[in-house]
Amino acid sequence: MTAGRHASPDPAPGDEPTVGSLMRSPAVTVEADAHVASAAYLMKHSGAGALVVTADDLGVVPIAVLTDVEVSHAVADGQDPNETRINQLRLPRPVAIHPGTSVTEAAEQMLGMSLQHLPVVDDGRLVGVVGVTEVCRALLTRGRSV
Repeated sequence: MTAGRHASPDPAPGDEPTVGSLMRSPAVTVEADAHVASAAYLMKHSGAGALVVTADDLGVVPIAVLTDVEVSHAVADGQDPNETRINQLRLPRPVAIHPGTSVTEAAEQMLGMSLQHLPVVDDGRLVGVVGVTEVCRALLTRGRSV
């Protein structure tokens, strides 16, 4: 499991920001065979509302995104988070985005697919994650000082 913070520099004034300038890097990751309880613990202590699920401890290829919503649904459905593993939750394959993608395009993708988080992948490797909050903030503050 890994955690990280904001990485890339801000765009020049007048330029549309890219996903790479907003993403949390490195992404907070968790292995698919980890227990839901350990994922919830990691979310709490990293301040992340979502974890990128990877197939192994290298955290290179995203296979799903686990959000606090899926954790609460599992608990509400009576699953024991100390016994249930993430790979038992039947999470959908993630939609990944490139760091050079414009914020507007990311917003369109997120809205079109009702997604709150997108893994950011470059050359087949996970490099970060971007959330709808960061995307909205960038769109609303574009052209004015933060």
